[in-house]
Amino acid sequence: MGQVTIYLDKEIENKLKKAAKSSQLSVSKWIAGVIEEKIMTEWPQDVVELAGSWKDDFPTLQEIRSNTGHDSMREEL
Repeated sequence: MGQVTIYLDKEIENKLKKAAKSSQLSVSKWIAGVIEEKIMTEWPQDVVELAGSWKDDFPTLQEIRSNTGHDSMREEL
């Protein structure tokens, strides 16, 4: 496992420690999670599984537009 040294000002360090503590993670694991999230090149599996899950109850374009009024005629330029 690699090690990285980073330099943070005191304010950022305090916010980092608070975020890690609220997530119940070590600072190292919290930072590793943020880096992993930022460099991810694929969608998480739970997001992939959502694809198409709304197809049966998603309204059609005609249903969406059924409650809108008619457009006014535009002036010719």
